[in-house]
Amino acid sequence: MVLLEPAYHWSARGINDRRMALWCAYVLTTPAGTIYHIGDTGFGEGKIFHAVRERFGKPRLAHLPIGAYEPRWFMKPQHMNPEDAVKVLRIVEAEQALGHHWGTFRLTDEGIEEPPQDLAAVLQAAEIPPERFRALRPGEVYDAAA
Repeated sequence: MVLLEPAYHWSARGINDRRMALWCAYVLTTPAGTIYHIGDTGFGEGKIFHAVRERFGKPRLAHLPIGAYEPRWFMKPQHMNPEDAVKVLRIVEAEQALGHHWGTFRLTDEGIEEPPQDLAAVLQAAEIPPERFRALRPGEVYDAAA
């Protein structure tokens, strides 16, 4: 089953269409476990992540955005940085996490290789093993073996 959950973002593709489309995250419930895929979101107050944890339990896998976050004063409402992504990992208590939303082209002020480097530093500071939260390169295949 695929369920839509809230995300913190905005939309605009033209001059007069600001906030006229909704953004969402997905929760996939499968026989092998729950997968929480957040396509693109800011952290906000964190309430949406607590709600997912309460409603669905601990996900087997969380797919979390880690890029397009600088400058923070501008990007914070719509894009998490690696520190925010680790907060989400802790809130939802996912067994495993994969980082996405980085490495295809430079969208914001951080360097194209900074998100996985920043993620590694945040994981080390939080004493979380790096194999628990991997930053996948665009196009990389990941096998979430049972």
